Amino acid sequence: MKTKKFVDDLKNKTVAELNEELVAAKKELFNLRFQNATNQLDNTSRIKEVRKNIARIQTVISEKAAAAN
Repeated sequence: MKTKKFVDDLKNKTVAELNEELVAAKKELFNLRFQNATNQLDNTSRIKEVRKNIARIQTVISEKAAAAN
């Protein structure tokens, strides 16, 4: 149910806010990958979670773009 709430929160945001959140998630993914490469990352499942969140954000952005046309 946590992901449903996350997606509902995304759907209530504007496209500009979604783009900001997408940039933040991509930065977090970069940092996680960097930590993983240097063996400093304890929770490697966080990488998978962030990748899925990026996909969710991009999906909502494309849905809003399709609805605007």
